[in-house]
Amino acid sequence: MNTNQDSIIHTQPATAEGVEETHEASPPSPYQATHVTPYQVLRKLPKDATPAQQDSAIQAVFRPKQITYSSRPDTLHLPGHDVGKNFLDADLPTYYRENFFSADTLLHPELNGGRFGVAGDPVPYSLRNDNVITLTILLCFILTLVAFRMSSRFLLRQVKNFFYVSHSGPTFVSETTSEVRFQFFLVLQGCLMLSIFQYQYTKTYISDTFILSSHYLLTAIFLAVLLGYFFCKWVLVSLVDKIFFEARDHLQWAKAQLFLTAIGGVLIAPAILLQIFFDMDIEKATVYLLSVFILIKILLFYKCYVIFFKRIGSFLQIILYFCALEIVPPFSIWGCLLLISNCLKVNY
Repeated sequence: MNTNQDSIIHTQPATAEGVEETHEASPPSPYQATHVTPYQVLRKLPKDATPAQQDSAIQAVFRPKQITYSSRPDTLHLPGHDVGKNFLDADLPTYYRENFFSADTLLHPELNGGRFGVAGDPVPYSLRNDNVITLTILLCFILTLVAFRMSSRFLLRQVKNFFYVSHSGPTFVSETTSEVRFQFFLVLQGCLMLSIFQYQYTKTYISDTFILSSHYLLTAIFLAVLLGYFFCKWVLVSLVDKIFFEARDHLQWAKAQLFLTAIGGVLIAPAILLQIFFDMDIEKATVYLLSVFILIKILLFYKCYVIFFKRIGSFLQIILYFCALEIVPPFSIWGCLLLISNCLKVNY
């Protein structure tokens, strides 16, 4: 009897007809060969045998047993060579375990992939991509259209009576509370547009990095300074006019100033919108704003002459009054904004 047996799969030898087999674990096999292969077993079956019948025939002949490996050390190695490694040791060298594709998500689906390629330069900040600024400007634009629709007749009356000179006395255009609020809203919108333009101007000509944590804070500082400027100017003009002029002249002058300031806030909006959303040159936008400023000051100079200085020979008084209250303050606030920008920028 052949004593060589497979350590992995032990077969149950088939017995010939008439030979008794005393093995209790397996039933008698109908095969005559002492050692058969799976192919020979399947050939003994009918041609119409099902896969389940084929599997049962294979299991009836071949019965695997538990594998037991030797725990004794291997001492039969060649002289001058190291002891052979245990074949159960599956530790791979580093150059097998770590390669170019070790961290690739295509090789290891359990790893988070992230982004492929090289990270590019971040997109620089732009007001056109700022949702807060865009929504604010859009809201102001919609409110301005609604206010113009509701106060169109009032604006026409104001424009018509602005150049009218009454010889009997000052003329007043009746204003409702909503119309006064509408003009104050236009002044507030003009201050907001100027603060946004001042931010763009500062970013272009002074610096693009500041010690503040947010560019919204810098824009809010510019807006607060401009609102403070108009409030202080209104208080100063009221004190001077009450001292030197009559109350009715002061009221007419205050209405003319409010109306022209509101119109100026509307006129500067297109240039600032073009500069933000359509990359208009900052120099062209500055020239346009200066043109609107000069036009408003010319109209104010004319209205100041009509209201206060109708007498001949009062040219020196109007120059002093107008320069002190209408020319010097805007240049002062411009210098103040530039000083604030230089103080808040990051000096390298």
